[in-house]
Amino acid sequence: MQNVAALTPSEARALIREGKWRKPTSGMAAGYTQANLAILKKELAFEFLLFCQRNPKPCPVLDVTEAGSPVPQLVAPGADLRTDVPAYRVYRHGELVDEVTDITSYWEDDMVAFLLGCSFTFEQAMLRNGIPVRHIEEGCNVPMYKTNIPCVKAGPFEGPMVVSMRPVPEKDVVRATQVTSRFPAVHGAPIHIGNPASIGILDIDQPDFGDRVTVKEGEVPVFWACGVTPQAVAMHVKPEIMITHAPGHMFITDMHEEQYSVL
Repeated sequence: MQNVAALTPSEARALIREGKWRKPTSGMAAGYTQANLAILKKELAFEFLLFCQRNPKPCPVLDVTEAGSPVPQLVAPGADLRTDVPAYRVYRHGELVDEVTDITSYWEDDMVAFLLGCSFTFEQAMLRNGIPVRHIEEGCNVPMYKTNIPCVKAGPFEGPMVVSMRPVPEKDVVRATQVTSRFPAVHGAPIHIGNPASIGILDIDQPDFGDRVTVKEGEVPVFWACGVTPQAVAMHVKPEIMITHAPGHMFITDMHEEQYSVL
């Protein structure tokens, strides 16, 4: 079995482009920054960029492509955003109409792609500090939930923040907060610790995106802002077309995780 953690970013993207990896990317090309993807028409790009600027916790911008170009010049100049993500979602007027492994047929000359920081990036730092990452242990996707926390509106863009959840032993919660706060460009410190109901999550065993994971005795659910937020916003705003990554199926950049960390 291939050790996907040891792959370089270009090797991981090649595996994805060739159709040999269709699963979530957590733990893949360990040590390199992963990113959420959101693609919109140029006419909405400025207002979406403004939305990201006003909501840096769920939508930290790593790169924005030139209109019509699928190449992220800043973070992976040898990549193609039409083919290098394991699974994409296509929304039309807020409705999910397709989930595909290649968006070449959907790509248009006036499209702009946004890459947003992903919390998968800081998971290796958590593991190095002895903090478990349950969805990696269980070989599944991270659980993600819509909350009752509203994002700051920008133009037509508004909607609820989405969060990802990782169960953390109570004794390690402070350390998990310290470790992840070093990565503000990929969501940084948690936005909530403990009772899910206080942020509008009624059943932690029923995530809106991703998979359920085990929360063991003595563990606390810890929630981080999540780059799936634009998908919840798309359902709310209903643009003509919006293309995103499928939750958990990220774009792997050439940037080492430490390039986005602070001391």
